[in-house]
Amino acid sequence: MALLTSAQESSAAPDGRAAHRPRVLLSAREDQLDSVLALRRVGAHLGGLRPTGRSDLDPPPVAALVCDDGPATERLLDLGVPVVHLDSGHPGPADAEAPPGRALGRIHRPGWLPQSAPLPRGTRPTGVLAPQRTGRSRSRSGTLLLLSLWSVPDPETEAFATGALRELVGAALHRTGSCTVVADTGLALLRSALGALLEQPGVRVHRAADVDTDAIHAEAAVFLASPVLGALALAQARRAPLALLPPLGATQRDLAGQVSAVLPLPSADDPDDPGLWALSAAAAAAGPWHLLDPALDDLRGAQRVARTLRQLALAPL
Repeated sequence: MALLTSAQESSAAPDGRAAHRPRVLLSAREDQLDSVLALRRVGAHLGGLRPTGRSDLDPPPVAALVCDDGPATERLLDLGVPVVHLDSGHPGPADAEAPPGRALGRIHRPGWLPQSAPLPRGTRPTGVLAPQRTGRSRSRSGTLLLLSLWSVPDPETEAFATGALRELVGAALHRTGSCTVVADTGLALLRSALGALLEQPGVRVHRAADVDTDAIHAEAAVFLASPVLGALALAQARRAPLALLPPLGATQRDLAGQVSAVLPLPSADDPDDPGLWALSAAAAAAGPWHLLDPALDDLRGAQRVARTLRQLALAPL
């Protein structure tokens, strides 16, 4: 699926100097949180290029960035479009695959995260895909609950939505005044499970592909998130407090296990725990991000991928 932000759509408009910029295609899986976050973060560093969506292939773009969608990458390569193929999320225990042939393969892999298996052949790690802006509002308030249900079995999704999610949202509303839920898929189920809570003015549910999650985080006081790389990168880059939601599905459980070996992040498994809602900037400064080896603390992944795409667009292979 294609994904283009409103700002990118504006810059893609064929008027004035923008019409003469090299046109590059940006595409991500809208049902996968990591994919959406990765595309937005790389896209923020593509000044001088004219982004376009997958519906605009005539004439073909000079290059493309495709996040996670192997068939889309193959189709573009068959059209003669050079592609940077980015694997944005943590691979599941059995998901390590080489990037589609002829594409430049990149994989979102923080240097501090233990590597349980060799990278797929032909793929280079990016370092952390951090947001373009690392500042946060001084008057931040409320809670951001960032949820990934991509590839999670339906029974797990339903059990979480009707149980822990409803309790967490209710507690967040009571403790912090508001709660914004951003999820990649399963929105109808989430809204149904929250029921009367959605009638409260402080509760909102958004699809990740439709909002700027990084901007919402900058305004939030409390951050609860699924154990996914995009959420970890957001909190690390901003040295922000983060409590991990219960991992859902094999991929999240695998990543949560690897993270716990390095970072003592709190768990959002008890809505009645006052400490969950008292996470502060002071607590973030004390830990756990300072525990990471500075030599492995590379936050330039998005810039690095954008530079590769720009080189591909301006000097095609």
